[in-house]
Amino acid sequence: MNIMAEIAIICGVCLVSEVISALIPAAFPASVIALVLLALLLFAKILKPEHIQRFSAFLVANMAFFFLPSCVGVMEHAPAILRQLAPFLLISFLTTPLVYLATAWAVQWMIRRARRKEGRPRG
Repeated sequence: MNIMAEIAIICGVCLVSEVISALIPAAFPASVIALVLLALLLFAKILKPEHIQRFSAFLVANMAFFFLPSCVGVMEHAPAILRQLAPFLLISFLTTPLVYLATAWAVQWMIRRARRKEGRPRG
């Protein structure tokens, strides 16, 4: 599949998620809806990884560039963050290990699940 088609697929998923976000009565980020929608399309095998592989690789390779706006936002609101530094650091130091543990658990679970499907014993 050519790169323009891959970009169109990703942009289409994002557009649909924006519409869904606008229709939902509660505030829910369209980016989260897009991730869930993309995951559902991949798990249902409606969309194959090959359909978005090159554009996804480009996005992952340039991920640092996409964090610049959030870094600028943090710098812009530095005085407000500094006023609440203790709770900010406490939350950051408590949630970071929790995210790592949850991610590690999810990866191990997926590996075990894949091994069971292949019929290989645990190791």
